Amino acid sequence: MLLPTTLVGSYPQPGWLIDRVKLSKQVPRVRVSDLWLVPPEQLEAAQDDATILAIHDQERAGLDIISDGEQRRESYSNRFATALEGIDSDNPGTVINRTGRAIPVPRVVGPIKRTRPVELRDLQVLRANTKHAIKATVPGPFTMGRQAQDDYYKDEEAVALAYADAVNAEIKDLFTAGADVVQIDEPWMQQHPDKARRYGLKALERALSGVTGTVAVHLCFGYAAVVHEKPSGYSFLAELDACAAQQISIEAAQPKLDLAVLQQLPSKTIILGVIDLSDMNVESPETVAARIRRALPFVAPEEIIVAPDCGMKYLPREVADGKMRAMVAGAKIVRDELTKR
Repeated sequence: MLLPTTLVGSYPQPGWLIDRVKLSKQVPRVRVSDLWLVPPEQLEAAQDDATILAIHDQERAGLDIISDGEQRRESYSNRFATALEGIDSDNPGTVINRTGRAIPVPRVVGPIKRTRPVELRDLQVLRANTKHAIKATVPGPFTMGRQAQDDYYKDEEAVALAYADAVNAEIKDLFTAGADVVQIDEPWMQQHPDKARRYGLKALERALSGVTGTVAVHLCFGYAAVVHEKPSGYSFLAELDACAAQQISIEAAQPKLDLAVLQQLPSKTIILGVIDLSDMNVESPETVAARIRRALPFVAPEEIIVAPDCGMKYLPREVADGKMRAMVAGAKIVRDELTKR
């Protein structure tokens, strides 16, 4: 399909599942079990229910590629990052986040190893409940390395490469279980461009070694609910044209990105952010269409996938639903224009 639509990954979790007021104040890097409102013995079943609701909301809105909405996660990264051997989450360390604040993070206390699939059941529930194409998301090795305190390797690159081996094994299991696309979230490459150039791309390539399915890499400036002032351009983006991933996911709506930068990614399909997540007003379909049209001088329409800027996790569910529907309608406007030429 021309201009297919998808989420970047997350969709709002129900208020009966997670404490959305507490959640709105943080993007957890360690586990925060008191966010969940359901008793531990009932939590998995409740997360299954929330996942099925998220799938159905996406289908009703008309999306083409469906995610599980990341309903089992406290954040996009901490579920996977804290499930690995060699990580101590009970006695956290600290790092400075992109807003300049010290935050608790996992400590690396031994060799980082993936001893079991982490998101496999998430994918299996998604696959069993939709006939659409499906996308799974995993945190990237560079980003997880920047979100951890290294008390073992004493080497930033070694930490990223160890995380890359864990991500590589996870991605292969997700494709085997039926994923059509796996997205790697690497927002901290934008925050630390020099280190991303020095060893981040190497870690990404290691994470993709031997992977044969369609992979997307998502770079953003941070959740709109947390990061309010955003730059108008990426400090690290063109470098990804050399990576093995077939798709690059960017935010363009809120930062009003100059889309001429897309000419620097000539070999990639672009997952184009056209929904501003800082605005609680639902865009009109024509506003969405105009944002899509801005990319057409620089990217062939066959190489554009339409998406929100970032995950919708922090939006009210009714706002997220309205924005999805506007996104689908806006994509249809441009699709119809293109097919009538």
